[in-house]
Amino acid sequence: MKILAITNQKGGVGKTTTSVNLAASLAAHEKKVLLVDLDPQGNASTGSGVDKAHLKYSIYHVLINDKTLDEVIVRSEKGGYDVAPSNRELAGAEVELVNEMAREMRLKQAFAKLGSRYDYVLLDCPPALNLVTVNALTAATSVMIPMQCEYYALEGLSDLVNTIKKVRANLNPILEIEGLLRTMFDNRNMLANQVSAQLVSHFGKKVYQTLIPRNIRLAEAPSYGMPVLMYDKASKGAVAYMELASEIIDKKQ
Repeated sequence: MKILAITNQKGGVGKTTTSVNLAASLAAHEKKVLLVDLDPQGNASTGSGVDKAHLKYSIYHVLINDKTLDEVIVRSEKGGYDVAPSNRELAGAEVELVNEMAREMRLKQAFAKLGSRYDYVLLDCPPALNLVTVNALTAATSVMIPMQCEYYALEGLSDLVNTIKKVRANLNPILEIEGLLRTMFDNRNMLANQVSAQLVSHFGKKVYQTLIPRNIRLAEAPSYGMPVLMYDKASKGAVAYMELASEIIDKKQ
C-alpha cells in the first residue's frame, strides 16, 4: 500500500484538485484508492461528491481516536474510489491533540488497521505545516509537492523540504519526496518556463514529467461534485491527470 501525502503549505497550488483527480485517474487504471481529506475546508470531500454538511463521522473522529477508518470511509460513486471525508470539525483536532501522547502517530496507527486493502492512499493535506500535516507526513511512504511555477514557489519549497527532513529524522525514516508536480502550467509564460527549468535542474528526476495545464474544466468540475475525468474526460486537465496516474504506477513497479 502506497501512502502519498500531497502537500504544500502554500495555498492555491492545486493540492485538492490533484488529490481528487489523481484518485479518480488511479481508479480508472483499476487501482483500489482511498482519498483522505485532511483539510477542514473539506473541498476534496465535496469535489468527490460527498455531502460534508451531513457527515455522521469524519477523519476528525479518527484523529481523536473516537472511530476507526472503517467507520468513517464513504464511497465516491462518481469517482470510483473511497473517501475518508472532512469538515470544519477537523479544525478542533489541533487543539484537542496538543497534550495527547504520540499525537503525531494517530493517522499512522489508523492506517495500520487497513492491511493491504488499497493500492494507493492519497492524503490531501491542509495549506499549513501543522499537527495534521505532521500526522500525514508521519503516516506517508512518500510526498508529492504540487506547485505553480512562479517566483515565490521556490521560497516556500525550502521550508517544506526542511520539515520533511525533520519528520524523517524523528518520526518516519522511510519518508521521501516522490516528486514535484508542476500545476496550472502555461507554457506561454516565460517566468513559468524559467522556474520549471530551475526545478528540473535542481531536483532532476524528482520532478514529474507530466505537466498539469491551466484548464477551465478542472476549475468547473468540483462545483458538480465530480472529478474532471467524469465531467469532461477529453479535456486537457483530465488527460494530464491520467498521464500522471500512469507515471506514478510506472514508478511503483
